[in-house]
Amino acid sequence: MAHPSQLGFQDAASPLMEELLHFHDHALMIVFLISTLVLYIIMAMITSKFTDKLILDSQEIEIIWTLLPAIILILIALPSLRILYLMDEINDPHLTIKAMGHQWYWSYEYTDYEALNFDSYMVPTQDLAPGQFRLLETDHRMVIPMESPVRVLISAEDVLHSWAIPSLGVKVDAVPGRLNQTTFIVNRPGVFYGQCSEICGANHSFMPIVVEAVPLEHFENWTSLMIEDA
Repeated sequence: MAHPSQLGFQDAASPLMEELLHFHDHALMIVFLISTLVLYIIMAMITSKFTDKLILDSQEIEIIWTLLPAIILILIALPSLRILYLMDEINDPHLTIKAMGHQWYWSYEYTDYEALNFDSYMVPTQDLAPGQFRLLETDHRMVIPMESPVRVLISAEDVLHSWAIPSLGVKVDAVPGRLNQTTFIVNRPGVFYGQCSEICGANHSFMPIVVEAVPLEHFENWTSLMIEDA
């Protein structure tokens, strides 16, 4: 999760987020190179008093400064389009979960099981256990198996919400009357935090999302206990 004064992204916990981090570094390096070139040209024009009459009217330079930006845009667009298509890929998910946004909590339904659904509320500050995070911890976590494709169907019951987990590279709007979907694979065990990312009312800041990735054996034990308790 993020920590105070952090400048970069959270550590990637899914292959998709790793791709997004690589693309961010790729685009940022291009921005740095362009900024350096423009700054150098500006400084050269300010400090130099020489004038070359061949530069005042040159078709070659005009061709270069027309083609160069086009090439740079292609170098940015192609990796971006690849990631966009990867984000929409859904290949034989092992588990499907329906997440419904409410004012102001989330409810989860494991559609592959008959009676596995629960509401997830934020834990109040006075009830936090040692080591839990304020405004981020919930009374029920969304538990998923690691290294398995998981599909999440996202909608809302009242107003617009947004289901977002930064470390997984996931952010999907929850729209009443509309079913959006996303998929991801968590490649390591852990607890990953997110929050509603769409202004949804007075308690918008108080509906966190907690995803816990565990080995498959632990996930099966958890589902058995949850079904028995239900």
